[in-house]
Amino acid sequence: MVHEARNQSTVTKFILVGFSELPQLQAPIFLLFLTIYTVTVVGNVGIIIVRRINPKLHTPMYFFLSHLSFLDICYSSMITPKLLEILVVEDRSISFNGCMTQFFFGCACVITEMFRLAVMAYDRFVAVCNPLLYTVAMSYKLCALLVAGTYMWGGLCSLIITYSLVRLSYCGSNIMNHFVCEYSAILSLSCYDSTFSQMACFIISIFNEVCSLLIILASYVFIIATVSRMPSKGGLHKAFSTCASHLTAISIFHGVILLLYCVPHDKSSWLLVKVETALYSVMIPMLNPLIYSLRNKDVKETVRGLFYTKLHSLYTI
Repeated sequence: MVHEARNQSTVTKFILVGFSELPQLQAPIFLLFLTIYTVTVVGNVGIIIVRRINPKLHTPMYFFLSHLSFLDICYSSMITPKLLEILVVEDRSISFNGCMTQFFFGCACVITEMFRLAVMAYDRFVAVCNPLLYTVAMSYKLCALLVAGTYMWGGLCSLIITYSLVRLSYCGSNIMNHFVCEYSAILSLSCYDSTFSQMACFIISIFNEVCSLLIILASYVFIIATVSRMPSKGGLHKAFSTCASHLTAISIFHGVILLLYCVPHDKSSWLLVKVETALYSVMIPMLNPLIYSLRNKDVKETVRGLFYTKLHSLYTI
């Protein structure tokens, strides 16, 4: 009987509070997130299209980047539409199954992106340290396996954490002080011992964060060692410029996650937690295409060429 009660949730839906503590800012917040989401989708779809159009971009780095863009579109689309909805409608509910589905895909996207950035660091390591063997070492088969592996690992880790949440009982308040089904917000509504869930989440989070950062750090240690031995300043500049965008993306992604989950927060600081969650769930998917396109000559040339071709076709009509 205890086992049956534990696995049966009396709560069938949750009420997302969102940013209701700022009623006077609901409209500006809606417009802000709508703009960010539009830029996110357009920017990331643009990266995928540009990579397909320009033969110069048919390289492992842009193969990984196009999958990163696809991941950012999926992640942002799992979070932002619901956020926009609860900002304009009175019914701010989300079903229990819908909440767990949102959490599963959101968690899977975060873990997948974590290792996708690590894979991209390894790609930069091969490109800088073994440029003559780059096309051989980073074959299409290996790149496809690395991408598939990050998707599978992200899905597996997320499945374990989501299962640990589903097996809990939610028989108390169903009001979730968040705009998204985030782990700590869901856990705060449980009325059953959540030790297993917390341990599973802690072990998986620490393992993934440490492993991904070790891959990134090891890759850049070898890159710096190789670059420091380069005699020409031109080669030095080229090596750093090819890694600058990736380093920027890594710094923002891991910096925000470490700020959210490793810096202690007071129980009353839910607004701060929501702002930090918005940074990595809404802002980072928008920033990635901007970071990679604004610093990349080939991407800018392709976009410029598409713009001029479109403009020319309009004038000739």
